[in-house]
Amino acid sequence: MAQISINIKEGSLKKEEVIVGIDLGTTNSLIAIMDAATGNPKAIRDAEAYAIVPSIIHFAADGTVTVGRSAREHLITDPEHTIFSVKRLMGKSYKDIAAYQHHFGYKIIDDDTERLVKIKVYDKFYSPIDLSSLILKELKQRAEKVLNCKINKAVITVPAYFNDAQRQATRDAGKLAGLDVLRIVNEPTAASLAYGLGNTIQDSKTIAVYDLGGGTFDISILRITSAEGSGDFFEVLSTNGDTFLGGDDFDRAIVQHWIEEHGLTESQLSATERQHLRVLAEQAKKHLSTHTHFTEQTDKRTYSISRESFIALIQPFVEKTIACCKQALKDAQLQVEDVETVVLVGGSTRTPFVRDSIAAFFGRPVHDTVDPDEVVALGAAVQADILAGNQKDMLLLDITPLSLGIETMGGLMDVIIPRNTKIPTAAGRQYTTSIDGQSKLKIAVYQGERDLVRDNRKLAEFELTNIPGMPAGLPKIEIVFQIDADGILKVRATELRSGVEQHIEVKPQYGLTEEEMAGMLLDSIKHAKEDMAMRAIVEARVEAQNMIDTCERFIEKNSRMLNETEIAGTRNHLDALRSVLASENKDEIHQHIESLNEFTRPFAERLMDMAISQAMKGKKL
Repeated sequence: MAQISINIKEGSLKKEEVIVGIDLGTTNSLIAIMDAATGNPKAIRDAEAYAIVPSIIHFAADGTVTVGRSAREHLITDPEHTIFSVKRLMGKSYKDIAAYQHHFGYKIIDDDTERLVKIKVYDKFYSPIDLSSLILKELKQRAEKVLNCKINKAVITVPAYFNDAQRQATRDAGKLAGLDVLRIVNEPTAASLAYGLGNTIQDSKTIAVYDLGGGTFDISILRITSAEGSGDFFEVLSTNGDTFLGGDDFDRAIVQHWIEEHGLTESQLSATERQHLRVLAEQAKKHLSTHTHFTEQTDKRTYSISRESFIALIQPFVEKTIACCKQALKDAQLQVEDVETVVLVGGSTRTPFVRDSIAAFFGRPVHDTVDPDEVVALGAAVQADILAGNQKDMLLLDITPLSLGIETMGGLMDVIIPRNTKIPTAAGRQYTTSIDGQSKLKIAVYQGERDLVRDNRKLAEFELTNIPGMPAGLPKIEIVFQIDADGILKVRATELRSGVEQHIEVKPQYGLTEEEMAGMLLDSIKHAKEDMAMRAIVEARVEAQNMIDTCERFIEKNSRMLNETEIAGTRNHLDALRSVLASENKDEIHQHIESLNEFTRPFAERLMDMAISQAMKGKKL
């Protein structure tokens, strides 16, 4: 395989360009670079020598936005407008996190759809992508201030267990922050690079990377092969984990313990009191790493907990991680004794019980010589250095020069294979129809980095025909992109219920010169903010139109079971929503969607209960 590195003007990365490595974390985020003087990665620190930027965002009433340590104090004083743990929401719908809604002090909108969650702050609606981009902007500005140069390129890490939607959301956040995201790197691989685990062996080594952060957990089994003159090759044998498990859960367990201890319920506490308890629990967790007891006196109550009680509370979560470790080993077809090195990553591994449990499971001491909070960012900086062409003994596989995707409703580009993906590769997604009885579906294939297909390059178009007549939303249409080692793209569309299939082949290189690719990349960075804003407006319009269509069908089907007030009220809300369909203000559209949702929810639930009762009539459970 040839080494591929891209310069947006010349087709290759210049050595003098600074490419940063970023760890976008649930609790804390960091940015790092390779130190030219030492040849080692280093975290970029502010004027007060802090490397860590808390992943917290505060929105003031006057529109001021603060990120990091200055936002932390508002967790208690203004919890409704202070966002934390946003990484837990990346790529998630409301249904994914509904059971945890009450743990957040801010308002997460329940729009009863499978779409990505939205967070309401004052009268504006933000996606996790919007919020993550604010954290990335803060990191970018910190680096630019310290290094005294513009930062445009980055490598960003994600948990190995992040799915396609979560990875794409991370890419979009980087783009919105003004960064060309050259590579999304798995956190375990980054940690391995930071430790330089492939540099001191002549054969191969099997390592386990146990990564327990604030909100996510990963266990990855890697084999690192190193031979003199051949460089290092990192092969992920298996990965397992949970994108909703981490130190936040330790904090919540302590909070719940205190609530029960004082005979309270969570509903009795104000948002401010809940956030104060959460912050206090985090302090207790850290304190118990070096002490046997924690006590704090507040105006109303005394909160205390022993290390033994804390261990009992977190043991179920640690056991969950052990179960993931067992599964990862099984998937890799390895035994515990086959693992030669265990690396700890993530701030939650500072908890002694976690470290002791992992050492006991693997039967060997753990690797923890690098700061677990910094190790991922440092590894990302190493990966960035590889992409810059400064590590000649590292092999880079061929990659796709630009993103590939299809056109979806509203003229949006839905990326299926992101740029810089190693090839050969294959990726697919499932779609459905939007009209009852729809018998064919047009599939338009595009290449580019812009959010609207009109700004990208059309590669091909074909139709999937003979789809059996079904209600809208019922057909399951899988679209698969496959790129072989020669760069030939094949697109296949299959209606999974009937087996109807169609495919097309697109020639290598897709007919673009390096100058044209450079122009497309420059345009995507230059117009990132307006592109994301337009995507948000289009998505809001599509969501509103779908809502209108659904409500119209609902009224038509259930008019006999609704009273006049419910029907008239629904129609008034529908008219109000129609009136803002052409609006350029996404928040105005979302306000009307939420208003319609709130109005219809009570009788929609009533009819659902009636339908279930009727269906279960005469049956025994």
